Amino acid sequence: MSTSAAIESLKQALRALPGVGPKNAQRMAFHLMERNREAARDIADALNHALVTVRSCNRCNTFCEGELCDICASPKRNQSLLCVVETPADLEAIEQVGAYQGLYFVLMGRLSPLEGVGPEKLGFKKLNKLVADNDIVEVVIATNITAEGDATADYAQQMLSPYNITVTRLARGVPVGGELEYMDQRTLAAAFKDRRSAE
Repeated sequence: MSTSAAIESLKQALRALPGVGPKNAQRMAFHLMERNREAARDIADALNHALVTVRSCNRCNTFCEGELCDICASPKRNQSLLCVVETPADLEAIEQVGAYQGLYFVLMGRLSPLEGVGPEKLGFKKLNKLVADNDIVEVVIATNITAEGDATADYAQQMLSPYNITVTRLARGVPVGGELEYMDQRTLAAAFKDRRSAE
């Protein structure tokens, strides 16, 4: 164990990052202190700046610095189309594809009873108000294809059922370039369930 309490504190802080265990935290801490103190200062400054300036978009709940994020503020986006995602990272992934031109709503997580995450800890109340107060024609539920993601999607679908809108989910199944013999059973089952016309 290190004799420096400050190094031990840094290692513990780094372990808060996803996928960082004790060894990786130690390696990062030692690297920053031994070889790259300037980068350590840059990280600390950027983190402090983000903590002070980043907030949630008043409309879609993603991270931004003003009242509205750039997507919600853009007049070029389709205001009648709403895509519900779990996290800001999911929003970024969809944006990078460039195939979707509507607006978003970020739940900031997914339902997980085992971890104590129920509907009240996510953005469902804000999503309900957003749909009620705007002329939304279609809601695309784009949660992850996991047990928790499916439960979250089911809950969102039930919550939105009283509204006279189309609720869709992302198609799932065989990926482009995939070979059937290498697909797992769940993926193949989803592909058959979500099959479409060959026209």
